[in-house]
Amino acid sequence: MTDNTRKVCFMTGASGRLGREIAVGLARKGFDMYFTWRSNRQAAEQTLDTIRTYSPASGMIECDISDTAQIRHAFRSFSERFDRLDLLVASASNFFATPLGSVTEEAWDSLVDTNLKGTFFTLQEAANLMSRQPFISRIITMTDISAGMIWKNFAPYTASKAAVQHLTRVFAKTYAPGILVNSIAPGTITINPQWNNAEELEEELTSRIPLKQLGGTEDIMGTVDFLVENNYITGQVINVDGGRTLT
Repeated sequence: MTDNTRKVCFMTGASGRLGREIAVGLARKGFDMYFTWRSNRQAAEQTLDTIRTYSPASGMIECDISDTAQIRHAFRSFSERFDRLDLLVASASNFFATPLGSVTEEAWDSLVDTNLKGTFFTLQEAANLMSRQPFISRIITMTDISAGMIWKNFAPYTASKAAVQHLTRVFAKTYAPGILVNSIAPGTITINPQWNNAEELEEELTSRIPLKQLGGTEDIMGTVDFLVENNYITGQVINVDGGRTLT
């Protein structure tokens, strides 16, 4: 077991661009981190190396969160290493286009099993641990502003994110007052520079945002920090979108 005076965070999806910044930011704030990865071991190891400059006790585990057996195994492994859970960040997610009329069952399962089923069972495992603790703990789900928008080419994805926002409220009401459960819904935060139309797409998206700029990872990390420190917010979805949902 590690030093039980340090706060501990379990996180899914920590090796992607945004997830990595959140994981490193939390380690910098003093959390020991334990995160899952699925497909990119190299990126996960690089993330862990950076995290361990702040938190040598941190670790990671391979886990496909669409598989409930793997989720349970990840939490068993976590519990062998740490004796407390202060924060869950549920960030693992699949995202790709699925135009209506040509959505396959395989595509539906890939999106919904990871984004919704996997998130639900991750929250359930975490809440079972947290509910036995004598202190307030927190859950943050990472969703998307698309949960409240009509994206005709992304119906399974947006439906899964809307459902996670509903689950956030259900868990918040069920586990109050011991567990605070909230969701962060980013707007357009970063454009992948490897996309062929990255510059054109950035200009188009910026024109739709009242603040006339894309968000940065620091905007999301600032919201995570806010929820980690606040003791009187639960069951809320915080849009971090530059006003995009006002248009």
